[in-house]
Amino acid sequence: MNKIVVSVAFAVILLIGINKIADTIYNVEKPEKSAYQVTSSTTVDSTNTSETNSENLESESIMALFASVSATDGAKVFSKCKACHSIAKDGGNKIGPALWGVIGRNAGAVTDYKYSKAMLAHGKKWSFEEMNGFLIKPKEWVQGTKMSYAGLKDAKDRAAVILYMNENSDNPLPVQ
Repeated sequence: MNKIVVSVAFAVILLIGINKIADTIYNVEKPEKSAYQVTSSTTVDSTNTSETNSENLESESIMALFASVSATDGAKVFSKCKACHSIAKDGGNKIGPALWGVIGRNAGAVTDYKYSKAMLAHGKKWSFEEMNGFLIKPKEWVQGTKMSYAGLKDAKDRAAVILYMNENSDNPLPVQ
């Protein structure tokens, strides 16, 4: 038993010693200045500009896509949402809030649903463009939202489901 303990201790000391000797022999000092300089202010500005431009293009194109999709297509896409949301007129809340009349109302407006603080703070009106942006990536559009859905990548699917949600309302918004 003593031989085993001594052997293990010797192996550990030997490894530590070899590591220290190797560090001494192959000492590499950090350069004072990085070889590759990143200009963060320019990168951030161009990133923000490109994000804004892509958001504008997405919201402009959603209106154009309404002509190529139907609410019937949206009902099929909405089947992904049914696990967490109800769209029936008197449908109650599920994991997510009831979506009857969601297009045109303010975010966080269903009184008997416990929204995240982020969604309550968001407080914008659910227009076609706002819903489109949210459905692309909900967690990025409203940072801190409880909605864990990854998002709808296909623009036609988003347009179809937005049309479907708009039709499921007492006062659907006009599609222009």
